[in-house]
Amino acid sequence: MSTPIIELNAAALRDHVAAELGRTRARSEALTAAVDDTELIRQHSPIMSPLVWDFAHIGNQEELWLVRDVGGRDPVRADIDYLYDAFKQARPNRLALPLLDPAQTRHYLGVVRSKVLDVLDSVRLEGRKLVEHGFAFGMIVQHEQQHDETMLATHQLRVGPAALRAPAPEPEHSTNLPDEVLIPAGEFTMGTSTEPWALDNERPAHQARTPAYWIDTTPVTNQNYHRFIAEGGYDDPRWWSNRGWEHRCEAGLVAPLFWSFDGGQWWRTRFGVVEPIPPHEPVVHVSFFEAEAYAAWAGKRLPSEVEWEKAARFDPTTGRSRRYPWGDDDPTPARANLGQRHLQPAPAGSYPTGASPLGVHQLIGDVWEWTSSGFAGYPGFTAFPYREYSEVFFGGDYRVLRGGSFATDAAACRGTFRNWDHPIRRQIFTGFRCARDAAAEQQAG
Repeated sequence: MSTPIIELNAAALRDHVAAELGRTRARSEALTAAVDDTELIRQHSPIMSPLVWDFAHIGNQEELWLVRDVGGRDPVRADIDYLYDAFKQARPNRLALPLLDPAQTRHYLGVVRSKVLDVLDSVRLEGRKLVEHGFAFGMIVQHEQQHDETMLATHQLRVGPAALRAPAPEPEHSTNLPDEVLIPAGEFTMGTSTEPWALDNERPAHQARTPAYWIDTTPVTNQNYHRFIAEGGYDDPRWWSNRGWEHRCEAGLVAPLFWSFDGGQWWRTRFGVVEPIPPHEPVVHVSFFEAEAYAAWAGKRLPSEVEWEKAARFDPTTGRSRRYPWGDDDPTPARANLGQRHLQPAPAGSYPTGASPLGVHQLIGDVWEWTSSGFAGYPGFTAFPYREYSEVFFGGDYRVLRGGSFATDAAACRGTFRNWDHPIRRQIFTGFRCARDAAAEQQAG
């Protein structure tokens, strides 16, 4: 069992931060080393950046926050700030910018990291909110891991032979699970005020209440989603919202992204490999609109964000909210499919030791899960350390996703972590589970 960050002494905290920075950079370097420089500078999709842009942006954010702000040091490359500002440079336009080439990018990241480690050795990790318990360093670790997941999504979009490989997951799994779990009515603590590296949109902790409801024990599988397709789900506007049906028609949606029908069966393309659809894996690469339509077809609905978090964290025996479904300890390979150990979800029912106290499985890892909720701040929300991380996205058409995916690192995933995206997005590693209202006699509580 690892020691919580909040309990580490100064020396142990510095060691932990250095290890997380190094582990994360190793992943970034592996993702960029997997293809040649021609592939790094190519834009593989108009909705994604060239890989080399993401790589340099990682270093630029590290420089801005840790070298200049936390460390008070002189800039390394102030002249490139505008190139790697995600708010000033739209993704479709980034290829035309005078970007650092791959060799320049690697050199730049190396210089920045050397200075960051010097800052880590000298700065006091207390006395200022930005550095308390190493927060700024943890924020940068999470930022880099988030871009690593984005780069992995770009790898999935690129055309050509496989550049990445990983073993298929073979975890323990449960059999004869019920289709649904009943979550009791009542209050629980949502969000956090104590997780030292939690980001602003996860804060503050507050009481939330739900009526009783049923939620799927596992995410919806390819097998079940195929039934929706086979029974004409994509052709029947009854199951789609008005916006969803309009998008389905405009985009010509007929199946999840990367699925194709050939020779009388469905196939998927996964990181350059074409393979039959595995029936028992959670479906992945579906939009919010597709998830919403499936749920309506199944006679259910998508869970709200509050319902998702209660199913993931609430312990009815103690009445408290856990950090993760299984408890307060960090994720392990036996509990969740995280960290790009595998390049696909594990079959439904996997990781029984990662289940919640109420018996809901695979809430962490495997696939991000769409919820029905828009993205907004919690009661008492305060932007920190900058508005552009969360607040500027409040109130749009974004929908909240929860739980992480096989591509998400444990440093950027916990029971309170919130992701968000447009309801049309499918390139991210998204799936879903369904929920439904409980009967009236089960609502008391």
